[in-house]
Amino acid sequence: MFNKILVAFDGSEAAAHAFALALDLASKYTAALRVISVVRPPEFGEDVETEAILEHSQKHYYQVLEPLREQAAKTNLAVAFDVIIGHPAERIVLEAEKWQAQLIVLGHRGRGLMGRWLVGSIAKQVMHHATCAVLIAR
Repeated sequence: MFNKILVAFDGSEAAAHAFALALDLASKYTAALRVISVVRPPEFGEDVETEAILEHSQKHYYQVLEPLREQAAKTNLAVAFDVIIGHPAERIVLEAEKWQAQLIVLGHRGRGLMGRWLVGSIAKQVMHHATCAVLIAR
């Protein structure tokens, strides 16, 4: 059913759950798995500051992804990891389309009491704009 599964990972607990779920689904379907982290560029700043912030953020995400690489290495699955720059929801949807993913898995970011009824803005935007199935992990 699923040949390609894209999972968005931001280092949160919900994203860790989404990765575990995506890894399990990829194992069941013998699907390729692609894990992406999206670095959001700052709204304002000088070019030098922006470059430094992006470079620092990319290094951070590569470190955050390392334990996932170790987990994935224990499987026989094809798993790729990428750190991408841009607006998270937009880049998740575009990368899924470019890669022709059949499923996007991402975490729910609701906080507090209202978080039980509301879906985080990135997850909500991905749900509304994705051309494939979307699974929100809690």
